[in-house]
Amino acid sequence: MQFPFLGVLTLLPIAAGVVLLLLPGNKRNLIRGIALGVSLITFFISIFLFVSYDKAIAGYQFVEQMEWLPALGISYHMGVDGFSVPLELMAGIVVLCGILVSWKVEDRPREFFAFILFLAASVFGVFASLDLFQLFFFFELAVFPKYLMIVMWGSPKTKEYGGMKLTLYLFLGSVVALIGVLAIYFASGLRTFDLLTLEQAGFSLATQRLWFPFVFIGFAILGGLFPFHSWAPDGHVAAPTAVSMLLAGVEMKVGAFAALRAGLMLLPDGMRFWAPVVLILATINVVYGAFIAMIQTDFKYVIGFSSVSHMGLVFIGFATLTPEGLTGAGLQMFSHGIMTALFFAVVGMVYDRAHTRNLNELGGLYKHMPLAMIGFVVGGLVSMGMPGFSGFVAEIPIYMGAWKTMPLVAIISVISIVVTAAYILLVAHKVFFGETPDAIKPGLSDISVKDKVVVVMLSTLMVAIGVAPSLLVPMIETGVKHILVLLGGA
Repeated sequence: MQFPFLGVLTLLPIAAGVVLLLLPGNKRNLIRGIALGVSLITFFISIFLFVSYDKAIAGYQFVEQMEWLPALGISYHMGVDGFSVPLELMAGIVVLCGILVSWKVEDRPREFFAFILFLAASVFGVFASLDLFQLFFFFELAVFPKYLMIVMWGSPKTKEYGGMKLTLYLFLGSVVALIGVLAIYFASGLRTFDLLTLEQAGFSLATQRLWFPFVFIGFAILGGLFPFHSWAPDGHVAAPTAVSMLLAGVEMKVGAFAALRAGLMLLPDGMRFWAPVVLILATINVVYGAFIAMIQTDFKYVIGFSSVSHMGLVFIGFATLTPEGLTGAGLQMFSHGIMTALFFAVVGMVYDRAHTRNLNELGGLYKHMPLAMIGFVVGGLVSMGMPGFSGFVAEIPIYMGAWKTMPLVAIISVISIVVTAAYILLVAHKVFFGETPDAIKPGLSDISVKDKVVVVMLSTLMVAIGVAPSLLVPMIETGVKHILVLLGGA
C-alpha cells in the first residue's frame, strides 16, 4: 500500500489549523513556526508529486479510495492526472509564499494562519478530488475562512463590502453548481458521485445541454467569468496580501478547474453546445478586464482587473475544445497563478511601506526596494505575453486553438495584449520610477529577506517555464488527451 501523499497534502493543513486555534494566542513564534512548517511539508509533497508523476503511464496516479457514505454513493477518492499535478505544485508554492509574506502579521496571528491553512486544504482537495461530492465539499470549505479573513484583516475602507460581495457571489455560484451536481447524480441512475464512473454514464444530449450551464457557470463564478466577475477585483482589493495572493493566484483556478472537471468532462456534449456562449463571455473577460485595469488609480485594483482579464484566456482555452487551447489553458492556469501571486505580493510590500496604493502618490520606489521592482517587471513581462516568459508559452496555444474554432475571438482578444502592455508600463513608471514624493519617504525601506525569497522564487519559476516549457507541457498534454477522449477525439 502506497503512502497517502494526497491525503496528507489535503488533511494536514486542516489538522494543523485546528491545532493552531487551540494554542494560546500569545505563542506567536510557535504559531508562525507551525504554519511555516506545514506549508513547507505541503510544498515538498507537491514537488514530489510533480517529479514522480509518470507521464508514460499517464492517467490518474497516487490514487486513494475508501468508502465514506456508501448508501449515498459518496466516497473518499483522491487522484491526480497530468492536468491537476501542476496545479497542486502551483498551490504548494503560493501557499508557502503567502505564509512568508504574512510573517509580520501581529493582529490575531493564531486565527490568521489557521484560516490560511484551511484555505490551502480546500485548494489541494479540489485539485485532487475524484468524487463529485468530495470536490464540492472542498470547494465550499474555503468560503467561510475567506470571508472572515477579509472582514478581520482586510482594508479598513472596503473590507465589509468586499467580503460580503465575494461571499454572496460565491454562495450564488455554489447553489447553482449544487443544483447541477444533484441533477448529474440523479440523471446518471448509478447512485454514485464517483467522477470516473460518471464520465462513462452516457448522459443524454438533452440532459447535457440542460444542466451544463448550471455546473459550469456555477463553478466558473469563482473563476471570474463575465458577467459574474465583479466580486474578484473588490474581493482582492479588500483582502490582506496573503489572501489576495491565494484568491487570485489559486482560488480562481479552483473555480476554473471545477468547471472543467464537473462541467466539460462529465457533460462534453453540453460543452460543445454551449461553447460559443462561453467563448463570447470569456472574450469580454479578456478585453473588458484589460481596459478597466488601464484606467484604475489604485495599484491593487489594476492587478484585480488584470486577473479577470487573464482568467478569460483560460475559459477561451476550455471552449476551443482543441488540443492547443486546452493545453494553453492548463499552462495559463499555472502561469497566471504564479504571476498574480507575485503581483499582489509586490503590491503588499509597497503598501506596507508607503501606506498608500494611489498611483498618483507613489514614485521612485526602485531606489528603496529594487528587487520588488524587478519582481513587478518580470510579472509584467509575463502578463504582456513576452517571449521567454511563461505567459507567452501559455497564451500562444490558446490563440491558436481560438483561431481554429472561432477566428474572430482570437482577433478581438489579441487586443488585450496591447492594452496590457500599456497599463503595465504605466503602472511600473508611476510606482517605481521618477521622483519619490516627500509624503511617503519617511516609511520607505527595502523589503525583508522573506519577501526577497518570495520575489526570487516566483520570478525564477516564470522565467524557467518561459525558457523551458517542456517542464510542464508534456505533463499537461497527458491530461488533455483524456479530456479529448471524453470529447470524442475532438
